[in-house]
Amino acid sequence: MKITLKDGSVKEYAQAMCVYDIAMDISEGLARAACAGEVDGRVVDLRTVIGQDCSLNILTANDPEGLKVIRHTASHVLAEAVKRLFPEAKVTIGPAIEEGFYYDFDAAPFSREDLDKLEAEMKKIIKEGHKLERFTMPRAEAIKFMEERNEPYKVELIQDLPEDAEISFYDQGGFVDLCAGPHLMSTKNIKAYKLISSSMAYWRGDSDRAQLQRIYGTAFAKKEELAAYLEHLEDIKRRDHNKLGREMELFTTVDVIGQGLPLLLPKGTKMVMKLQRWIEDLEDKEWGYVRTKTPLMAKSDLYKMSGHWDHYKEGMFVLGDEEKDREVFALRPMTCPFQYYCYKNTQHSYRDLPIRYGETSTLFRNEDSGEMHGLTRVRQFTISEGHLIMRPDQMVEEFKGCIALAKHVMSTLGLLEDVTWHLSKWDPENPEKYIGEPEVWNETEAHIRDILIELELPFTEDVGEAAFYGPKVDINAKNVYGKEDTMITVQWDALLAEQFDMYYIDQNGDKVRPGIIHRTSMGCYERTLAWLIEKYAGKFPTWLCPEQVRILPISEKYEAYAEEIRKELARNDIDVTADNRSEKIGFKIREARLAKVPYMLVVGAQEAEDKTVSVRSRYAGDEGVKPLQEFIDQICKEIRTKEIRKETVQEEQKA
Repeated sequence: MKITLKDGSVKEYAQAMCVYDIAMDISEGLARAACAGEVDGRVVDLRTVIGQDCSLNILTANDPEGLKVIRHTASHVLAEAVKRLFPEAKVTIGPAIEEGFYYDFDAAPFSREDLDKLEAEMKKIIKEGHKLERFTMPRAEAIKFMEERNEPYKVELIQDLPEDAEISFYDQGGFVDLCAGPHLMSTKNIKAYKLISSSMAYWRGDSDRAQLQRIYGTAFAKKEELAAYLEHLEDIKRRDHNKLGREMELFTTVDVIGQGLPLLLPKGTKMVMKLQRWIEDLEDKEWGYVRTKTPLMAKSDLYKMSGHWDHYKEGMFVLGDEEKDREVFALRPMTCPFQYYCYKNTQHSYRDLPIRYGETSTLFRNEDSGEMHGLTRVRQFTISEGHLIMRPDQMVEEFKGCIALAKHVMSTLGLLEDVTWHLSKWDPENPEKYIGEPEVWNETEAHIRDILIELELPFTEDVGEAAFYGPKVDINAKNVYGKEDTMITVQWDALLAEQFDMYYIDQNGDKVRPGIIHRTSMGCYERTLAWLIEKYAGKFPTWLCPEQVRILPISEKYEAYAEEIRKELARNDIDVTADNRSEKIGFKIREARLAKVPYMLVVGAQEAEDKTVSVRSRYAGDEGVKPLQEFIDQICKEIRTKEIRKETVQEEQKA
């Protein structure tokens, strides 16, 4: 038989060979590093016997699929450790995942102390070096086999397999688990692993089924790689907005107020106010928007007209009972129909268009309780919402303008490099979820696709992610845990003008339906704040900081000069405080660093006499003594231009 290797070379063998023996024939070093084989594109065990011509790639830990095999085997070692230390636990499933593995058990919750004990037991199992042996059983025999071991979840899994499925098991020194593989040859080939955490999970993801305990872990081929990954996890903890935002007193949540209803504290509120004022001025003064302010609720009649009542009612907060009350209201999940009536208030000519309505809109969405998370998934939120109403021939250019505005906002915030672009399309297999004819959907999606291509924006096409009334561009970003959320949306709407009888008078005096673009320039303020916290680990650009300068008098003798400085900075619209506590200056500096304040102004006798300030910054450490006006000019320019200064390594290490 002929075996074609990855580099195109061919090996010939007179008899059938297992993947491991072929790897050994190629190189003993390759065989030692091998985790699995890839035969004609299918990942298989190293034990797999090849008896005919094929292509073969030997997978090591440097290959994603090879690393996955290490992690899958580690999950089996974990399961054995659990059964040794907690024999009453029932095993369920334990797959490899993107950054490691998990295994679910029907057991009491596991503490961190339990995880440490399990790690130690895993070390023993690995040191024992049991070979993993694969074997198969007929269906009835396999069911009986797991029933005898009192593993009901494995029995259910076997029963759900197709009648003709090959039911395979792996035995590692007496511990046997139902598994399709592939696995390493021996447990001793696991070199670096760590159990990360445990949490509750439902059997097969169904909240009506048994509650299980999930243990998360990870594994790598080298200890250095594991150490780097664990440091990455620590960085995630440092950046997690849900933790850091609370520590920095930007926001909090209270049980008696409700899940998904965060309270922005003074510092967080100040940041959102800065963002809001910037966006409103940017839209109105530079991009030609006019501002509206519309109600937070409306009668159900409005939402029935827009289609939200039929397509989105479950996601709305409804006030009243349709069967009992003559008027039923709902808190608004969007602003579009309100702004349509602003448009309809006056008859418009083709010369009036486009009209760009902007509104800082507070919206309400009845998200599932399991979806709530910090500031990224909430039930009440505020967005930089806008609706552009225009002639059909203006749609493409206005859509490009909305994309350009979104890019400008993200670039200014330093977030542009973090996003992915998505063309969110309708699902023609489920047309009942949408309004409008297929021809309209295909045409509008084609327009958006052409725009993204013209603007050279790399994008993916996501079927079924469109709103019920139109396709859109979703600009997404991942949080520190890798979960992707939509940050900004630009949507093409060729349908709702008909629903609301919107029109303009064209050059011939005829009534014509306008086109509509729904868009956000920055998106949700709460979600953007979360994004910024995680992006900058709380060390925001100076212009966004709720406290931009802290004055540190060396002693109470210089408090008067500190107050003089504070007033002068405040007159220049700089957010400044003075630390007049009776503490040593070193302590005050450390406190300011921990608070992530961009600038500290240390003042003592010489500074008071010369009308100067000794400047320390988050960016360059000790910046020396400067005349007060020079510092004011410097920071005012930094704030005005929204500069993002880079921090020095030295100051990072000190902090």
